[in-house]
Amino acid sequence: MGRKPVVSTTSDGGYLPGTADQRLPSLGGKEPPGHGTVMLKKKITLLRGISIIIGTIIGSGIFISPKGVLQNTGSVGMSLIVWTVCGVLSLFGAMSYAELGTSIRKSGGHYTYILEVFGPLPAFVRVWVELLVIRPAATAVISLAFGRYLLEPFFVHCEIPELAIKLITAVGLTAVMVLNSLSVSWSARIQIFLTFCKLIAILIIIVPGVMQLIKGQTQHFTDAFSGRDASIMGLPLAFYYGMYAYSGWFYLNFVTEEVENPEKNIPLAIGISMVIVTIGYVLTNVAYFTTISAEELLLSNAVAVTFAERLLGSFSLAVPVFVALTCFGSMNGGVFAVSRLFYVASREGHLPEILSMIHVRKHTPLPAVIVLYPLTVVMLFSGDLYSLLNFLSFSRWLFIGLAVAGLIYLRYKRPDMHRPFKVPLFIPALFSFTCFFMVALSLYSEPFSSGIGFGITLSGVPAYYLFIIWDKKPKWFRRMSGKITRTLQIILEVVPEEDCDKF
Repeated sequence: MGRKPVVSTTSDGGYLPGTADQRLPSLGGKEPPGHGTVMLKKKITLLRGISIIIGTIIGSGIFISPKGVLQNTGSVGMSLIVWTVCGVLSLFGAMSYAELGTSIRKSGGHYTYILEVFGPLPAFVRVWVELLVIRPAATAVISLAFGRYLLEPFFVHCEIPELAIKLITAVGLTAVMVLNSLSVSWSARIQIFLTFCKLIAILIIIVPGVMQLIKGQTQHFTDAFSGRDASIMGLPLAFYYGMYAYSGWFYLNFVTEEVENPEKNIPLAIGISMVIVTIGYVLTNVAYFTTISAEELLLSNAVAVTFAERLLGSFSLAVPVFVALTCFGSMNGGVFAVSRLFYVASREGHLPEILSMIHVRKHTPLPAVIVLYPLTVVMLFSGDLYSLLNFLSFSRWLFIGLAVAGLIYLRYKRPDMHRPFKVPLFIPALFSFTCFFMVALSLYSEPFSSGIGFGITLSGVPAYYLFIIWDKKPKWFRRMSGKITRTLQIILEVVPEEDCDKF
């Protein structure tokens, strides 16, 4: 699978090579270029892969607001069916990505697959929107949930000051960035710990719920399908909420090049993770309904807290702490994975070349990790993040649907391609149809928000021709960008990866 020729987005190659002893030469120095190997290491084992997927899927949503599904289905029974079907559909998408990840053994996820199948323009548009808006806004939202729920036990009888939430959020976000900048191993180890915390948090809900069922508390399951009938628009929206709760199964494909034995571990990690998450989500919703009626669930802003207050007494104060830990795990896993997307996009020439460089000692993609930090902090202290995410939520499913549709295209275009893991064609066909259906639904149900998101996405087209295709940039611009790159290299102690072609 050859790399596509690209045009550099910043300079004409004016970067500093690393020396043989993994040091940077000083500016103007006469040290010869070294030949040591500076590259990302394969440190993602099967357990770490599972922790990345579970740790990023299970966020605050399952503990706070599962009412979106119930609100649009109209009955307890139908909501549980939707949760189950969404889990199966997400498994289909994950299995499709397992085939793509073992066939195209490059990091970058959606970006890489779209680049390989559809070419550089749609791939650039994907990473353009991800870097500028989607990822900073999504990180800020989950970070704010972390700050709010970490402080909740200290403000039981009063409102939490917004400034306090944002300051604690900024501290947590800084910790995640520092952790991912310093060590791949420690980031993965902490992700494993946080994944176990998430599973404990789910068990705190499921075990009392099962005990309630044993005691015969099944009154809310009587006539489970009675209630308000789901409307033609309501049922698709319920699937939209459910699919959003399961999103995150694709993050392991962002770090393919760092996975040990990817042909075996990627499909195993994806399969194990999705089965655990689907069973956990369905049982958690069953547990809620053993104690909370459908009407009460729709009135609750934090379903897990309401459930815990009724069954767990004083121990209910631990639930917000566990929710905060789940949010921290989602932050950590998201930053770890998405930084590799930016790293690969830079390596392909679609982002500034500094983002494809690696710390000479830590072997982490330091610039690609910290590039999110200023944008996320700005959004953290800015306006309505949730509206911003609504503008662009459809683009996520559009590009995921494109990537999975690309799998079908590759089956016919490259039938002899090496495929260690292969899924039946109906699986990617059904999943890509679901993605495109949700995109069409968002354009129909929320034309204003989706229209703005569509416009922001299209802004990537002129940006592509300006920054990528146009190769006659002024000399002063090339000199300035080269000088900035070299200066950042000295400050951050990073060099280009020397052996990336071997993957």
